[in-house]
Amino acid sequence: MIRVLVVATAAVSRAGLSGALSLDPTLKVVGTAADLDTLGEEVDRWQPDIILLDLGDSPQTSVWDELNRLQAARSPEHIPIALYDWEGDFQAAIQAGVRGILPDTSTELELGAAIAAIARGWLVLPPSAIELFELREKVTTEPVAILTPREIEVLVQIGLGLGNKAIAQNLHISDHTVKFHISSIFQKLNVSTRTEAVTAGIRMGLVLL
Repeated sequence: MIRVLVVATAAVSRAGLSGALSLDPTLKVVGTAADLDTLGEEVDRWQPDIILLDLGDSPQTSVWDELNRLQAARSPEHIPIALYDWEGDFQAAIQAGVRGILPDTSTELELGAAIAAIARGWLVLPPSAIELFELREKVTTEPVAILTPREIEVLVQIGLGLGNKAIAQNLHISDHTVKFHISSIFQKLNVSTRTEAVTAGIRMGLVLL
């Protein structure tokens, strides 16, 4: 069970995110917080595996300062952080321990899959973040799998041994879209078969960045 701490300034956002994550049986929302002022105390109290953070209108500079202090206090065991509904300085976010940036268009399934993947060491970013800088060179010298939330869902379905038609039905997308996602997964993981993709996903997903 992956323990999640949800932090959001708006009560409706805290309730919505908590409710969406509660639909995934592998996740457990252990606590919520309304701001970053007591984040360190809340982390000590709840011992989460990952923090889901909705910044709202918070000044980014103060957010990065707070997150850097949090990570420094727990070095080298950094806590992975996911940002929800956010656009800004991706490099600063990564340096502050952010390992996922999730758009507000994410479905409940995509949100749960992304949080689970980030908690296990995956890096989940939107295409706009990937296009802004060469992530492999700036973040780490180790191999990194950069998959979208939907690609993670498709990879999970492949791991269950499902064919394209079944995956399309389960995710409510077309066969053509499934093929497109699989092709993208193969390219990003540098593999050529489904078995290799699942093996690479498991191997890379178990290694924290």
